[in-house]
Amino acid sequence: MLIFWERRLVFLATPKAGSTAVETALEALASVVVQRPAELKHADLRTYRHHIEPWLRSVTGEKFTTIALMREPIGWLRSWYRFRLRDDDEDPNHAMIGLSFADFAQAYADPGGPDVARVGAQADFLTAEVDRVDCIFRYEDMDAFTHFLEDRLDCEISLPRVNVPPAVDVSLNPEQEGSLRKIMARDFALYASL
Repeated sequence: MLIFWERRLVFLATPKAGSTAVETALEALASVVVQRPAELKHADLRTYRHHIEPWLRSVTGEKFTTIALMREPIGWLRSWYRFRLRDDDEDPNHAMIGLSFADFAQAYADPGGPDVARVGAQADFLTAEVDRVDCIFRYEDMDAFTHFLEDRLDCEISLPRVNVPPAVDVSLNPEQEGSLRKIMARDFALYASL
């Protein structure tokens, strides 16, 4: 999470949607940078509204604009899969050993599936009841996001490519993808609204 005090702007760091690159590029411009622990770095809208926004408003008397990135839902799950493959891959008991992306997607869809596939949902991160992040940008349209930031922060922005997971097979057959789209319906509806 990045807080730009003077500009009354808060970047909520959606997991697996470019947050590390944004933080790397903008941390010098931010008044507050929260990178650790992950629970604070990736504070969702609900946490922001209940804990951080009241504090900011009490000090400034103003509402801050929230911004975030959202990735195409299946692409987002693919990114999680790649990330989890990389995570501690030298452990012979690593939960991802022998797990294909199709297996990971099936585990994600199963509420009783393995913990390794418990990665939440972007809609849960970016919304809270009828509320949602003020400005959500598609990860796949990074130009719109950087132009917005350049206007708000009054500077040129270049996002580095960091935290890149390994290239692996992340294919699904049409039936598997269709099933996943049903499970991720809220994410797809939110993504379509952007």
